[in-house]
Amino acid sequence: MKPKDSAQKNYAAWRFFSSVRLTLVLLILLAAVSIVGTVIPQRQGMQEFAQGLSPGMLEVFRALQLFDVYHSFWFRILISTLALNLIVCSLDRLPATLRRLRSSPKPDRKKPFEETPPEHRFRTDRAVGEVAGVVEPLFRKKYKKTSRKDGESEVFLYGERGRLSLFAVYVVHLSVLLILAGGIVGSTLGFEAFVNIPEGGSVDTARLRDTRSPKPLGFRVECLDFDVSFYENGSPKEYRAELRFVGGESTQEATLRVNHPFTFQGIRFYQASYGSIPGNAVELLIRREGSPGAETRVHARRGEEVPLPGGEGAFVVDDIRQDFMRMGMGPAVRIAVQPTAGEDLAFWVFLHPERVASRFSESFRAFPKLNPSAFEPYTFLLSDVETRYYTGLQVNRDPGVPFVWAGFFLIVFGLFAAFFTSHRRVWIRIEAAGDGTLVRVAGTSNKNPVGAEREMTQLASRLREHLGAQGRQA
Repeated sequence: MKPKDSAQKNYAAWRFFSSVRLTLVLLILLAAVSIVGTVIPQRQGMQEFAQGLSPGMLEVFRALQLFDVYHSFWFRILISTLALNLIVCSLDRLPATLRRLRSSPKPDRKKPFEETPPEHRFRTDRAVGEVAGVVEPLFRKKYKKTSRKDGESEVFLYGERGRLSLFAVYVVHLSVLLILAGGIVGSTLGFEAFVNIPEGGSVDTARLRDTRSPKPLGFRVECLDFDVSFYENGSPKEYRAELRFVGGESTQEATLRVNHPFTFQGIRFYQASYGSIPGNAVELLIRREGSPGAETRVHARRGEEVPLPGGEGAFVVDDIRQDFMRMGMGPAVRIAVQPTAGEDLAFWVFLHPERVASRFSESFRAFPKLNPSAFEPYTFLLSDVETRYYTGLQVNRDPGVPFVWAGFFLIVFGLFAAFFTSHRRVWIRIEAAGDGTLVRVAGTSNKNPVGAEREMTQLASRLREHLGAQGRQA
């Protein structure tokens, strides 16, 4: 390939990425993607929507990652292309801005004073030198980088202000780049997960919302206490968790409530839900056939060996379920009997045996594992199951947040500078005219010409006032 052809191709690519049209197209595409991400339920909320799709269409949606638009590969390509477009646009226009920043117009330019409107000029009876002595201090106080040049019968003054406003657009570009970078960093290196911690328990991993796979936290979270209060109608009024975070030599305690998150080592925890789980203790009523009125109330803990009332051996509560098999049959415990003679036997005892009987009808007692009288001559009845709360936490890590916040503050500053400030250059020409002196004011502005005209008028009026009552509009 010839060097000339390579240079032309490089220039074509540069011109493509520096195009404002490309920026508009990318912004339109991002707006369309946002609409798609709003209309199509994302991530956890897509199950019901997906059920209404045919298998083929469902595969298309999954392949295009339409259920997770903001983490899709093509969305990141769009964001990266927009970032590249902003960078190239800025670099393409920066040299001209720098030339304008470094330029310093001559004070004695004649062109700005061509067609000076009447409100920008006036006459005074004072001499040129005297007028210049009054005007120059006022002018230097209002404008920066002022300069003066004296002629035979005239004096020129030049000043400017708002020079740094030339970079306002670059500040806006930088802020957008920071926000885009924050989005990419957050979606790439961050995660969203959840974890349930029972009272008195602790965890060092959470489960990712997308894949349900474990995610190590790098520290331990302990639930010291959980408390919930209710309204009279039974709905929860407030629930809060007392947590302790232990990571290396760092230990912190925090109270989590709804809308009051806590951050530890860059990971943010939100109080999201709560529930109850079986505790480690149960209360059993044991009846022995052949012994009328002989009932024994026993408090047993999980894994604790308890002797049978008749001395025929012992039993252990080796499992406790809040909802047996998730079939709506209520709490149940498994009793493992270890008799002094014969084989070990295990069966389930229910808090609500009538539910089990209605589900399994007459075969209930014929099935040993569901028969509380499976070990004769005893019948086990479950009176109570200790329950304890668990706190459900939403766990997020988003390392892109500092970039987004920095971009937010920069964009506010940049937009203010872009819309409410401008780079203005002002010239004043003081020249002898007949038996008096003529003062003319002229200026240019890179934007807001109406405001610049008003400023020139106000400056001329102020100078006329300071020159005394003999000042009059020319």
